[in-house]
Amino acid sequence: MSKDLKNILIIKPSSLGDIVLALPALSALHRNFPDARISWLIRPEFAAILENHPHLTEIIPFDRKHLGKAWFDPRAFAALASLIRRIRYARFDAVFDFQGLFRTASLAWLSGSARCFGMANARELATLFYTQSIPQDQSCIHLVDYYLKMVQSAGASDLRVEFIVPQNPVAADSVRRLLQAQNVEPDNYVVFVPGSTDQDKRWPIERFAALADRIYSDFQLPIVATASPSEAEVVRKLKTLTSVPIANLAGQTSLRELIALLRSARLVLSNDTGPGHIAAALGTPLVLMFSWSNPARIAPYGRLECMVARDPFSRSPKIRSDDPKHNIRTITVDEVYQKVREQLKT
Repeated sequence: MSKDLKNILIIKPSSLGDIVLALPALSALHRNFPDARISWLIRPEFAAILENHPHLTEIIPFDRKHLGKAWFDPRAFAALASLIRRIRYARFDAVFDFQGLFRTASLAWLSGSARCFGMANARELATLFYTQSIPQDQSCIHLVDYYLKMVQSAGASDLRVEFIVPQNPVAADSVRRLLQAQNVEPDNYVVFVPGSTDQDKRWPIERFAALADRIYSDFQLPIVATASPSEAEVVRKLKTLTSVPIANLAGQTSLRELIALLRSARLVLSNDTGPGHIAAALGTPLVLMFSWSNPARIAPYGRLECMVARDPFSRSPKIRSDDPKHNIRTITVDEVYQKVREQLKT
C-alpha cells in the first residue's frame, strides 16, 4: 500500500476497554503517515478518552442509541443522514474498522473510501464491506497486535506500541477535591473497581472486602471504590462488609475524572472492565482479574505481571471460555493479595 495517506478514519465506537487497546494503532498511524489528518468515530460517552490526543485531528460522535431509531424517528434519520454525508464528504483515503460489526463496516463502505480495512473474523457479514480483510493468526492474538497488523497492511512499518492518554488538569483538580472531601490524601490511595456490566466478570464482593482489610492493615492505604451509577449497589455492599473506611465514588466521576483518579492511584484492583484497561494504559500499578474472557487477547499489554487468570495463554483464540475452571470464583484472595504486594513494592 502507498505511504501517502492524507486522510484517515478510525471506526471504533465502543467498548471502553477495546478503545484503549486501539490507542497504539492511532499512534502508529500518526508516526507512519505524519502529514495525515486522522479522525476517530466514537460514541459520545467514551470520547473523553481521546480528547486532546496529540495524534488525533478530529473526534466524530456516533450516538448509536439515537441513530438506531432512524427507521421510525425522523430526527434520528436526519442525524444518520448527516453523519453519512459528513464521512462521505471528508473523502478519506483509508478507513479502519476496528469494531467489526455490520453497522460499522457499512459506515466504512458508505464513506466511499477506496481502502476499507477490517478484521477477517468480523461478525454480521461485515467483511462484505471491506476492500481488505486482515486475518488473525498466532502472531496477533492480542487485539493490540491485531489492530497494528491492520495498520501494517496499509503500508505502515513503525509498529511500536505506544499508549497515550492525555492529562486533563481540570479533571485532576476536581478529583483532588473529591478525595479531600472523603479525607483521602491525593496520590496515596488504592482504587477498587468491583463492578462490571457482565456479572460473570465480577469477583465476589466478599473477597474485595477481605482484600481491603489486608491492604489497610499492612499498608495503611485508604480504599477508593468506583463504579458506574448502575453498579453503585456493589460499592454500598462492599462498605457493609468491612470496617475499613471505603471512599465511595460510585457514579460521582465523569470519564475524565475517572482517568485522573486512576492515573494518581498507588494501585488499581479491577475486574476485567474498562477502568482496569485504562489503568493498564496509564502504567498505574495494577491487578487485573480475568474470568471467561481470553487474557491472551486483552491482557495488559507488556504488563503480564499485573494479570490474575487461569491458563491465560493455553486457551484457544476464542473470545470466551465456558470451562468452569475459568470462573472468576476460582481466583482466591491469597493469590490476588500476593499480586497486590508485588505491585505495591514495585
